[in-house]
Amino acid sequence: MQTARETGLWRRGLLWLLLLGPLFFASYGFANWLTAQRDDVGSLVFAWEQAIPLWPWSIVPYWSIDLLYGLSFLLPATRREMDRHALRLLSTQILCVACFLLWPLRFTFERPALDGSFGWMFDVLMGFDKPFNQAPSLHIALLVVIWVMFARHTHGALLRGLLHGWMALIGLSVLTTWQHHFIDVPTGALAGWLCVWLWPIEGRSPLHSLRLAREPQCWRLALRYGLGSTICAALAVNLGGVWLWLLWPCAALLLVALNYALFGAAGFQKQADGALGAASTWLFAPYLLGAWINSRLWTRKHPQPDQILDGVWLGRVPSARQAKPFAAVLDLCAELPVRLAGKHYHSLPLLDLVAPDAEACRQGAEQIERLRQQGPLLVCCALGYSRSATMVAAWLLHSGRASSVEQAVALIRAARPQIVLGEPQRQALQAGLEVVHGL
Repeated sequence: MQTARETGLWRRGLLWLLLLGPLFFASYGFANWLTAQRDDVGSLVFAWEQAIPLWPWSIVPYWSIDLLYGLSFLLPATRREMDRHALRLLSTQILCVACFLLWPLRFTFERPALDGSFGWMFDVLMGFDKPFNQAPSLHIALLVVIWVMFARHTHGALLRGLLHGWMALIGLSVLTTWQHHFIDVPTGALAGWLCVWLWPIEGRSPLHSLRLAREPQCWRLALRYGLGSTICAALAVNLGGVWLWLLWPCAALLLVALNYALFGAAGFQKQADGALGAASTWLFAPYLLGAWINSRLWTRKHPQPDQILDGVWLGRVPSARQAKPFAAVLDLCAELPVRLAGKHYHSLPLLDLVAPDAEACRQGAEQIERLRQQGPLLVCCALGYSRSATMVAAWLLHSGRASSVEQAVALIRAARPQIVLGEPQRQALQAGLEVVHGL
């Protein structure tokens, strides 16, 4: 459904452009100038990059990002969308320039003299651009932000195909104009997606959820994921070559660690329909793959859900086929996407391996009671052993089907013996029960 466009947005967009335009040239020019004064600027280039051709015509898509940058401010339909788009571009600029100053790199290929209109465009480019400040590619980082904005407002298979084709050509052009080495491209994409994740258009920014975790388990898990990130970084830096791809899981695990320590479940940015945002999907991709494989390995001997009581079933995140018997689904998994068409679906994202608090238990119990009125209800998490089991226990207690935590746990364990409800989960359930009874 098309969103009604707010009035006066062109003025707001113009003001943002008047801020961002001079800032771009000033900060990028300063980084170029300062790096040119240094004598310790290295390079990172693979031998196979010598085979990358120089396509003079690709300067046209390369330059076109400047036009698209300005046009992108005509697309937002609300002030929030406009401001979030501008903040993404601003954050991208700050992040990339900071990297240029801290870890400058130099482009090493000597571009031959070019004539004609393409040669003129290269000459104009080199009038303010220098062979420094490579990774992360600011061109690629800005492309990600602009591409996301255009994709939001482009409809129809033909137009979307043309859009994605041209944007992909812009991304390729940073190599075929001999402006960047390959390492600049994935690092630039990472920087761009990080800024898209930082300023979501729907939902709150992770910065709004910023708080130090109080639960010791959160800090233990944050340290474990942080250690995994450190190991990936050490392998990538020391081994180089293809091992540099470990920088992707390094970034993913670092973000997971920050979710446990600072951002909470909101850091995964799971949407109301069960999908993860595009930024989360790209940034967390190595972790998401590992989490999905882990969930399937742990439940391979018992993949089916189990009925607990009165049409309430307990199980792992289902496939579309496994979800067919159910009219409704309550999803407690923060880290894995769930896309189930035609179901009464509700997402209550909770962090894995962390006991929910009493308020989360209350919300979960209320949602189970509401959703089960629609028909058979599946309450699920990654494995169907802990988060979902805790919520079903909370429902049993809040609805009076169980009079004590031990009785609720026993009822669930009788149907699904694999559940894991430790002392933290039991304490949360007890606290929620005391709130219900006013103790």
